[in-house]
Amino acid sequence: MNTVKVLTKGQIVIPASIRKKYGIHPGNALQLFEYGNLIYLVPPVKDPEKDAMGCLPRQPSLSNSLLKERKKDFAE
Repeated sequence: MNTVKVLTKGQIVIPASIRKKYGIHPGNALQLFEYGNLIYLVPPVKDPEKDAMGCLPRQPSLSNSLLKERKKDFAE
């Protein structure tokens, strides 16, 4: 696991090994999004929908919560 420090202006430095692995170059835009208490930095990709599949943790499962609510609706 890599650790980064946040600089005074809120900037971070992405380690060189990670930049090389994901093809991140100066001037590239990264997508940033949150899920739960996690923050994701997503490098540029050709097919964002395909590459995003499976990137979110399985728990908590929104599907299971929705199915439970549906069962309650039908039981009433």
